[in-house]
Amino acid sequence: MNLPSLRRAVWVRWLLGLGVCLLPVWTLAQTPEPAPAPSVPAARTESAATEAAVDALAPSSASRSARTRAPAPPRFDVELEASEDLREFLLRHMELMRFRTLRDLDASELARLLARAPDNLGDLLGTLGHFSPKIEIGEPVATGTTPLGTVRIRVEPGPITRVASADLYFRGDIADNPQAAAQREEITSGWTLAPGQSFTQADWDRAKTAALRTLTAQRYPAGRIHNSLADIDPVDHSVRLSVELDSGVPLHMGEVRVEGAERYDPVTVERLLRLSGVTPGSDYNLAQLQDAQQRIAETGYYDSVYVFVDPTGGQSSAPVVVQLRESKQQKLVLGVGGSTDSGARLSLEHTHHRVPGIGWRAASKLQLERTDQVLVTDWSAPVDEKGWRWIGSAQLARQIDNFVTTTSTRLRAGRSQDSTDLDRSVFLQYDRAEVVNSVLKLLEPGGADASLSANYAWTRRRFDSMPFPESGHGLGVELGGGTTLGSVRRPFARTQLRWLSYWPLGVRPSTAGMGSADTPAVPLGVARPTETDTRSAGRLALRLQGGAVWAREDAPIPQTQLFLTGGDTTVRGYGLRDIGVLQTDGSVLAGRYLAVASVEWQRPIWRDGVRSPWESVVFLDGGAVADRPGDLRASWGVGAGVRYNSPVGPLQLDLAYGLEPKALRLHFNVGFTF
Repeated sequence: MNLPSLRRAVWVRWLLGLGVCLLPVWTLAQTPEPAPAPSVPAARTESAATEAAVDALAPSSASRSARTRAPAPPRFDVELEASEDLREFLLRHMELMRFRTLRDLDASELARLLARAPDNLGDLLGTLGHFSPKIEIGEPVATGTTPLGTVRIRVEPGPITRVASADLYFRGDIADNPQAAAQREEITSGWTLAPGQSFTQADWDRAKTAALRTLTAQRYPAGRIHNSLADIDPVDHSVRLSVELDSGVPLHMGEVRVEGAERYDPVTVERLLRLSGVTPGSDYNLAQLQDAQQRIAETGYYDSVYVFVDPTGGQSSAPVVVQLRESKQQKLVLGVGGSTDSGARLSLEHTHHRVPGIGWRAASKLQLERTDQVLVTDWSAPVDEKGWRWIGSAQLARQIDNFVTTTSTRLRAGRSQDSTDLDRSVFLQYDRAEVVNSVLKLLEPGGADASLSANYAWTRRRFDSMPFPESGHGLGVELGGGTTLGSVRRPFARTQLRWLSYWPLGVRPSTAGMGSADTPAVPLGVARPTETDTRSAGRLALRLQGGAVWAREDAPIPQTQLFLTGGDTTVRGYGLRDIGVLQTDGSVLAGRYLAVASVEWQRPIWRDGVRSPWESVVFLDGGAVADRPGDLRASWGVGAGVRYNSPVGPLQLDLAYGLEPKALRLHFNVGFTF
């Protein structure tokens, strides 16, 4: 037998053997599934641990097979007579609703469920503050729609229980430490369940959690709730609350230990820790640790940053551990996107975290859109001991507004200081801009305009949370002065202001006067008349923007130093940079004065009593641009939209109506920046 024949014989034998091995499996697969066995009580088919749980929740004759098969048609119906908000809550959580589709449920087992239903409903109503309800459950009535008929339940929740007193006690170091007086006051003033308010289990849990969070955020990370009591009086429908917080011993920051720093100098990490207040010997402060973590992450040198103190050792001090995962020294990113203002977007970004020779970080970006094309490179040095760093940038841009094309160059050099709440920068800036009207084919008088200016920028943020603020404000100020360049040289001054503020709609009750572990607590202050939850009522967002350039009328100010407005983030209902100084040929150019105002009502969308990540908004925007303050005439836009709080930031989708163009415009934007 030759070699090919031998190989074929081996393969044939191997396949025959495999077929013989698989034959029993194939035969088993073809065997019909046996008919279901008769139902047996769950107690005989479940383990001992499961038996108790099943017996407590389900009728004894409900078999395991009945629970695992596809849902069957309802065996009975429930008609619940209650207020709309309670009805939805009770139908969603009551035990009776869980067994409507149990295949083997009979009349006797339904009777057992109905006997237990008042206790179950009472427990559910108790979580909402109703401890004296009246619950009536009728016998099942045959209706012909279900085998066991319809069960009618009537619920009168009774008066809601209100907080009569709320006492908070302190034990441990915080009780008599003078340095902790401010923290004690913060805990007491932040208590959210004050006398006069309605009592619910969820509010009670939230109040205790908030107090514990404030305790452990500063000086006492191992603090705990030593004891808590809600003493309910069903006669006068009141509850007396008592919470005792145990701080334990205070914890101090120890030495700094940086882990994972190989490619980049850990000195920068240590500097940022000191700038955030994290120094050996200082009191533990969670806010400072989080600020340091954010500062280090924003340098761009690291893919992940984790700053923490481990208090489990029981010592009075613990080391500050900084765990880092470094970014690659160079990174190239290709991006695609789009917006309603500029259409499709293609971008290419390159980052070099340590430029050879100088050790600076260089980030360059090319972005191509229908109306805007930008090539920019930003260079920055590592921060110094005071948090300042040298910066430099160069930008080439072209923007198309209808049939006006502006080509510009910008160079900038200076220093900046950035933090979570405050940014400052001082820099020199060179601007050159050339404006061409593509319809008239004429160069604007004077050709390209250029200027050199010295500038100072200051931004302060006081928002309660980022990037989804509920309250707070932000203020940005830019001041500059310089001279135009070229054949006509004129001095000029420039300023721009930005303001954003959030006002919650609703009133949170104020509290005051709690005690220590050794003295009786003073009752909390009486709640304000309204009990509206600020989160449910939403908030108002007010945005203001103004700008001005002061110079002689004949000063050739570059267009990039002047103002235009309109678009997704300014005046909705108008296209990007549609609002400016109207020319005789119908084009729009930038002007010397800017005024923008916007008010927006943002309201969370709630589903089944739970706040969803969606919000509804209605808004009114107005903006004006002119070369003289007296010529400012506002262009208005009104509309409505939705927000989605995504992991990458707020997603904004708005439909706006511009009163001047008398047309609807869709606006889409991603992210929150100030």
